[in-house]
Amino acid sequence: MNQSRAKLATRLAFVAAGFGVACWAPLVPFAKTRCHLGDGTMGLVLLLLGAGSIVAMPLAANLSGRFSSKPIVLTGGLGLAVTLPLLSIVSSPIALGVALFAFGAFLGSLDVAMNLHAVDVEHASEKPLMSGFHALFSIGGFLGSGTVTALLSRGIAPSSSTLLSSAILVALILVALPRMLSNREGTKQPLFAIPKGIVLVIAIFAAISFLVEGALLDWSALLLVGEHLVSAAHGGLGYMLFSIAMTFSRFVGDGIVARFGNRIVLTLGGVTALLGLCGLLLAPVAWIGLVSFVFVGLGAANIVPILFRLAGTQHTMPKGLAVAALTTAGYAGMLTGPAVIGFLSKGIGLHNAFWFLAALLACVPIFCKYVTVEDPH
Repeated sequence: MNQSRAKLATRLAFVAAGFGVACWAPLVPFAKTRCHLGDGTMGLVLLLLGAGSIVAMPLAANLSGRFSSKPIVLTGGLGLAVTLPLLSIVSSPIALGVALFAFGAFLGSLDVAMNLHAVDVEHASEKPLMSGFHALFSIGGFLGSGTVTALLSRGIAPSSSTLLSSAILVALILVALPRMLSNREGTKQPLFAIPKGIVLVIAIFAAISFLVEGALLDWSALLLVGEHLVSAAHGGLGYMLFSIAMTFSRFVGDGIVARFGNRIVLTLGGVTALLGLCGLLLAPVAWIGLVSFVFVGLGAANIVPILFRLAGTQHTMPKGLAVAALTTAGYAGMLTGPAVIGFLSKGIGLHNAFWFLAALLACVPIFCKYVTVEDPH
């Protein structure tokens, strides 16, 4: 196996996935206007993207095990590239919903297949690589949203902007494909299995991590403004600092895991993120609140990459099923997080709803010893 080629292929797949999904974000206002949708209906339609991902993930894991990750990465990547321009031209709510469901299914398939490939590449190289791979998903996200936003701001039509973005996406996938491992297991696996044992705990941790991230994305600006820490115009600063800190922490995360091991990094990461969240909720002035976002990003960054590593190396369930369970739980957490916080905030207020998030996040450092039982560190 040519390890450098396989690593490059995995990195390109992660960039492609981040790039593809982020290209959709700047198109949302255009789609909402074109389809004449209100906020409530648009929210329901957007849920179909996540639903498509969750439905496709178990199938993608099964097919990756039988035929290797390569054809699933190809199908997922090219499917995103084909569906993205459709999202810029559909003009009815039903057509938009169908396109988003397909877009989500291709994204979920690519996500599972590339993470399974990443597990195998990391295992073959015998050193931590997962955090760096996930950092490149974030870089792809910055590039995707930045590319489409730049094209739209120059007056280029959404349809033309997405065609150019799709061409970049296809190029990334086609360069990655011949360099990928043939990681076919050839074993027949059930399409879906209920997570059990260590995999259940890993899946719960993933749901918590993604739930916190989703809640920060949708509600952190409102929290900052509601607590009179910043003006409405600067509400997005917190999530921006969180994202930058997370990306940085993932780029250095592999070296830290190699030195200290999964358990210590998972524990300290969880504690750091928890302290950041508490700092945000207790902040008397703006700069403390904003610095707290940095701590949340630094701490939370390597939790999910470590969980993927643990899912790929545990022996309770087949690797493909474990990774699919983790990814599905993560997406479910990301989707339900904003809704859960919205529901709680109606009853107990947004500030107290975020304390609920902190309580959930505390479960990671408290119970992480149960998922790192095989970690010598």
